[in-house]
Amino acid sequence: MATKALCIGINDYPGTDNDLSGCVNDANDWAEELDRRGFTVSQLLDRDAKRAAMVKAIGALIDGAVKGDTLVITYSGHGTWVPDSSGDEPDGRDEALCPYDLVSKGALIDDDIHELFARRAAGVRIILISDSCHSGSVTRGLETDLDPDLPRVRFMPPQAWMKGTLPPPLLSTVAPRSGFSRAGGDLLLAGCQDHEYSWDTRFHGRPNGAFTYYALKTLREVKPTTYQKWFDAIRTYLPSTRLPQSPQILSSRKPRSYKIFK
Repeated sequence: MATKALCIGINDYPGTDNDLSGCVNDANDWAEELDRRGFTVSQLLDRDAKRAAMVKAIGALIDGAVKGDTLVITYSGHGTWVPDSSGDEPDGRDEALCPYDLVSKGALIDDDIHELFARRAAGVRIILISDSCHSGSVTRGLETDLDPDLPRVRFMPPQAWMKGTLPPPLLSTVAPRSGFSRAGGDLLLAGCQDHEYSWDTRFHGRPNGAFTYYALKTLREVKPTTYQKWFDAIRTYLPSTRLPQSPQILSSRKPRSYKIFK
């Protein structure tokens, strides 16, 4: 049984005036944690995380896996949306990840990720961890580690990178669902709901994503044994007053009881 991971972190978004600060740290932190747990880890950071490179790296990871393997993909960067053209989205929007060359090559939408994940062999386990925007608000949680200045959202407005007039999404009376639920992996841990933002901020003087910071903090300090217990521990911190994001866990019942990264 092999354990492999791909950690993607993008701070720099040329041509958008929407650069971030904590995403590369996030990717390095995930890589360090997964390496410590015996994973073979590859990374795509900033200019190396172009759209074609992301598709190639995710595809290679999945195509090379066999029954019994566990794959972990982490993404820290901007999230965005595009109008759904296929009619498969209740809210009329395809959620998307933003590669480094977003302006010239476009976003990596959830349909693209679904197609990549569908190539996996039977018995291959895929965990996707996305610290990017889809977005919202509640007031609770602990903030003792958070630096006092305001954080920045990890949402890339479509108007910041799409040329011309943005067409409206398809009309729907269905409430937005949590992003990337169609991706096809066993389990998704996401920084927030579709209608919320994930926050790019700083803890003890070091930039990080809020979700990544608390996910790793609870993993190391609480030492949860399953994904559900890990998620419950993260929710003691998020959402909070200054970090109004509601982390999501999406899977069928069984994967929530899996041992973490096994």
